[in-house]
Amino acid sequence: MEYVTRIVIIGGGPGGYEAALVAAQLGAEVTVVDCDGLGGASVLTDCVPSKTLIATAEVMTTFDSSYEELGIIVADDTPHLEQAARVVGVDLGKVNRRVKRLALAQSHDITASVTRAGGRVLRGRGRLEPNQAPDGSRKVVVTAADGTEETLVADAVLIATGAHPREIPDALPDGERILNWTQVYDLDELPEELIVVGSGVTGAEFAGAYQALGSKVTLVSSRDRVLPGEDPDAAAVLEDVFRRRGMNVMARSRAESAKRVGDRVEVTLADGRVITGTHCLMAVGSIPNTAGIGLEESGVRMKDSGHIWTDRVSRTSAPGVYAAGDCTGVLALASVAAMQGRIAMYHFLGDAVAPLNLKAVSANVFTDPEIATVGYTQADVDSGRIDARVVKLPLLRNPRAKMQGIRDGFVKMFCRPGTGIVVGGVVVAPRASELIHPISIAVDNNLTVEQIANAFTVYPSLSGSLAEVARQLHTRKTQREA
Repeated sequence: MEYVTRIVIIGGGPGGYEAALVAAQLGAEVTVVDCDGLGGASVLTDCVPSKTLIATAEVMTTFDSSYEELGIIVADDTPHLEQAARVVGVDLGKVNRRVKRLALAQSHDITASVTRAGGRVLRGRGRLEPNQAPDGSRKVVVTAADGTEETLVADAVLIATGAHPREIPDALPDGERILNWTQVYDLDELPEELIVVGSGVTGAEFAGAYQALGSKVTLVSSRDRVLPGEDPDAAAVLEDVFRRRGMNVMARSRAESAKRVGDRVEVTLADGRVITGTHCLMAVGSIPNTAGIGLEESGVRMKDSGHIWTDRVSRTSAPGVYAAGDCTGVLALASVAAMQGRIAMYHFLGDAVAPLNLKAVSANVFTDPEIATVGYTQADVDSGRIDARVVKLPLLRNPRAKMQGIRDGFVKMFCRPGTGIVVGGVVVAPRASELIHPISIAVDNNLTVEQIANAFTVYPSLSGSLAEVARQLHTRKTQREA
C-alpha cells in the first residue's frame, strides 16, 4: 500500500489554510485544527472586517472632500444657514452587520476550498505532544469544545495559531466603551467621541475610518508621529491629512490607563493629563497565541516576545515542526503568513521552494490616502544599509489626480546608482495598494528604471506617475554617467 504523508496544521488563518491547500494538492493527508473558523483573525476579526469598514469610510471621505469641487450638487432639506453641516451620514449598525456577514461568507468559502481539495477541518484546540516517535512522527491532541479529545499522528506539524490584541492592565476592554479591534463590530451606533490609543497601522486605520464615518477622533501616539514604522514622508502626509480633517493627534503622549465613568471613558496619560470621550479603542499591538500548546516542551525555540523562531523555509528548531504567520513575528501580514505556510509545505513535501524574501513583500496601510511600500526603505538609504538613488514625485502634478480632486500623496522610487535596478518604492494615494504592484514586479525581477520608464502607461492615469518617477531616475543616472 502506498504511504501517504500526514500533515496536521494547528490554526486556520492564512498561514494554515494556504498551507493546507498546497499540501492537499501535493497529495498529502491534511487535517486543519481550528477553534474559531477558517480564515482566522485575518478573515473574522482583522483584515477582512476592518477593510470592509474602511471601504464605507472611503466612500464617505471621497464624497465629503471632493463633491463640491467636482461640481456635484446635493439636494436635501438642510436649512440654508446650516448648509455647511454634514449631508451624508452612516448607519453603523448596518455597516457592522455587513462586515460580519462578509467575514463569515469568506470563512465559509475558505472551508469549502480546503474540504474540496481533500483536507479535513477539525473544530477544537490543538496541543503538540512533546515526544517525537522513533519514526519521526509527532502527535497532536485536539480538545473539542465539549472537552472530548482526539489524538492525531503527523509526519509534519505546522503551527499557525496567530495572535490576539495586547492589553494594558489598567485599560482592559469591556466590549462596550473600552474596546479592542475585535470588538468594534458589535457597535450599533457610531461613537460620538472616539479616543484611539496607538498610532501604528491598526490605530491609524481605525482612527481615519471613524473620522470619515463622522466620529470626533483623538489619536493618542506615544511616538513623535503617526505610523512610526512607515516611510517618514508618507507618515507626514497622513498626519497632515488627519489634522486637516479635524482629528486631534496627540504626539509623544503615552496612555497609562482607561476607565469608564458613567457613559464616558477617561484616559489618563503618563504626564497626568486626562482626556475623555464616549468610547476608547485600544490598538497597542498583539501577543502571539503560543502559550499552553506544548511548544517549548517539544523543543520549539521561542523568542523573548513569545514568538516562534523560524528559518527562511518556516522550520522551527524542532524536527518536523514548522510555523507560519503572526505567531512567528516575522511580518504581521496575511500575505506573508500565506507564503510562510506554502513554503513550509513545499519544503517538507520535497517540492521546489525559494526561501522567504522579505525585501519582495509589498504592504499597505489602508488609511485615506493609502500608503503602500515594497523593498528597501528610506530608513535603509538614510542609514547606509543600501546605496540607492531616490526620486519623489507629488501627485499634484498628475493630470488624473487633478481631475479626481486628489491633493495629497506622492510616488517615490529607489534604484541602485550604477545599474538603475529598482530596489524599493512608496506610493501614497487612493488605491495605493493597486498602484504598488508594478514596483513590486520590478523589485522581484530586478527590473531597471529604464524598463519601467519605457513601458506604456494609460494617459491620463495615476500609474503615469510611476513611469515619470522612473524616467527622472533614469535621467539622473544617465547624467551622472555622462
